[in-house]
Amino acid sequence: MANIALESLRSIVNSTIEKESSDLWTHINQQLHQHPETAYEEVFAHDTITKFLEDRGFTVKRSTYGLPTSFEAEIGSSGRLVVVCAEYDALPQIGHACGHNLIATSSIAAFLAAASALKQSGAAGRIRILGTPAEEGGGGKAKLIDAGAFKDDVAAAIMAHPMCAHQFSDDVGKYSGLAALKMIASHKFRTEFRGKTAHAAGQPWDGVNALDAAVAAYNNVGLLRQQIKPDERIHAVIEVGGTVPNVITDYTRMNWNVRSPTLAGADKLLARVKACIEAAATATGCELNYIVAPTYANLTANKALCETYVDEMKAVGENVLLQQQEQVTASTDMGNVSHIAPSFHGVFAIPTDSDVSLHNPKFAAAASTKEAHDIALNCAKGMAMLAVRVLLDEELTSKAKYDFEHNHDW
Repeated sequence: MANIALESLRSIVNSTIEKESSDLWTHINQQLHQHPETAYEEVFAHDTITKFLEDRGFTVKRSTYGLPTSFEAEIGSSGRLVVVCAEYDALPQIGHACGHNLIATSSIAAFLAAASALKQSGAAGRIRILGTPAEEGGGGKAKLIDAGAFKDDVAAAIMAHPMCAHQFSDDVGKYSGLAALKMIASHKFRTEFRGKTAHAAGQPWDGVNALDAAVAAYNNVGLLRQQIKPDERIHAVIEVGGTVPNVITDYTRMNWNVRSPTLAGADKLLARVKACIEAAATATGCELNYIVAPTYANLTANKALCETYVDEMKAVGENVLLQQQEQVTASTDMGNVSHIAPSFHGVFAIPTDSDVSLHNPKFAAAASTKEAHDIALNCAKGMAMLAVRVLLDEELTSKAKYDFEHNHDW
C-alpha cells in the first residue's frame, strides 16, 4: 500500500473510533462493567452488544454456533477474512477483574473502524466480529472452533487484553502495551468424590468421607508442587465440601487447573496430578469421577502481525513492547485459535497501583475508569489498522501465514 493511502486509512480509523467513543463508553463499557456475567451466562452482554451493532446498520447473527451468548457480524463478500474476537464474560464475585468490558469495547471499536476503512477503500476483503463467551474457564473459543466458527480461511484473528504495566515490563512507564503476548497451556477439569454418610460422632466407622478425599488430593498435589518446573502451575479449589460437621460428607467437588508452557508438557503434568487425585480416592475408599472442560492451548505470537501492530501504535503515539522473552504463566482460549490461524493477542496497560494484578477487585475498579476506556480505544486504532493492512497488503498476509506455519516458537 502506498503511504498516502495508508495515511488516509488511518484517518478514517481514528475518526471512526473518536466519533464512537462516547457511545462505546456509555452503552458498552459501562453497561457491561455494571452487569457482570459469568461463563455462558452473558445474556445481557450478548443482547447489549448485538443491539449496538444492529443500531449501526450491521446484520448480526445471534446465538451462533450452538452457543446462546455468541454472536457474529461481518461486512464484505470476497477477499481475505480477518476475525476480531470479542470477550465479555466476568469472574464470579469479583466481576470484571480481568477487564473483559474493555476487551469488548476495544474489539467492537476495532471492528467498526476497520469496517469503515475497508468500505471507503473500495477494496475486497471481509472483516468479522465474533462474540466469544466464557473465556474465564469455559473454553468458549475451543467450543467455537469445534462448531466451525473458524472453518473459513482466516488471514488473521485479532484481539487485545488489558493488563497492569508491571505485569509485562520491569520498566514501568516506558511501554504502553505489549504486542507478542505468550501464555501457557492449561488443562481444566473438576473432580467428584463420592462416599457414604454416617453420624460423625456416633458411628463414624460406617462412613466413607469424601471431604477427606478432597483434602488428601489437595495435600498430595501440594507436595507434588515441590517437584514441578518453575514455569508450571497447579491450582485447585473445593467447590462443594459438605454440609454440617456431625455428618460424614458423602460428596465433594473440586475445580482444577494444570498448566505448563506447552500442551505436551501439560499432558505430562496432568498424568502426575491425576496420580495424586486417584491416590486420595484409593486411600479413602471414595469413588472418583472426572468432569473435563476444554483444554487451553499455549498462546503463540505471530511475528509479522506483532511488528505491524507496533508500527501502527507508533502512528498514534504509543510505544509498545514487541515481545517478552518469557511466557506469562496464565492461559487463554485464544491460544487454541493461535494454533489454527495467524493470531494477534496484544496487551494494553491500564493504570493501577503497584500491588494490583489481574483477577483482583482493584483491577475490576481500574477497568471501569474513563482513562482505561481511552487506552482501550487507542489500542483499537492499532488493531483496526492491523486488520486493514492484513486485508489489503498481500506481502503482510504472506509473512503472517509463513510465521504461523514456521515460527510457533518465536
